[in-house]
Amino acid sequence: MRRDARVVAFEAIVSFLFASEPEIEQLYQPLKKEEDVSFAKGIVGAFISNREEISSLIDKHLVGYEMSRVYKLDLAILYLALSEILYIKTPYQVAINEAVEIAKKYSTAKSASFINGVLSSIIKDLK
Repeated sequence: MRRDARVVAFEAIVSFLFASEPEIEQLYQPLKKEEDVSFAKGIVGAFISNREEISSLIDKHLVGYEMSRVYKLDLAILYLALSEILYIKTPYQVAINEAVEIAKKYSTAKSASFINGVLSSIIKDLK
């Protein structure tokens, strides 16, 4: 299921935010379908290859925040969504909705609206 693959990709991105060279291969094991593993690895690969560009985009659209002060789980969700939108070519509506749902489950009460606002601002600017 794509949501499960996104959650695994989110977990892998979180690992990268807390360790320079995390062991992430075991994170893919719960995924049953090879297409889900491939999807999750594609997102993580896009994040790894484009982290600086994505960081710059996020930083530019943070209003009243500095990148260093953004909650790491929220930052991981932003990286997840933008990696998917920009490099996997998932429709932005789908990626934003999935990011908001992941935030509701794994982050703080205010995170979903924060993430939605930042992603919406980025998409508006990219159009």
